[in-house]
Amino acid sequence: MLIIDCPYCGERDETEFSYGGEAGIARPQHPESLTDAEWADYLFMRSNPRGPHRELWNHAQGCRRWFVAVRDTVTYRFSETAALQAGASGDAE
Repeated sequence: MLIIDCPYCGERDETEFSYGGEAGIARPQHPESLTDAEWADYLFMRSNPRGPHRELWNHAQGCRRWFVAVRDTVTYRFSETAALQAGASGDAE
């Protein structure tokens, strides 16, 4: 079992959280001008690195707030979590 440190509530069991995908994916500024291939790239293509990875997480069974976490994709260890800034897409520091 993993313990995740919610920046709002503190340490909680992993079962309280939902994964939200890779952090820092910016929505296209002019979506009406994108081709089907560009939309597919935006929606489905992710970096999928081996090692530390910035991700969005939601404390679904707690405060229900979103935050950014750095998780190692090999060991699953969370090395840091941070509050998600209003209007950000995972670029919180």
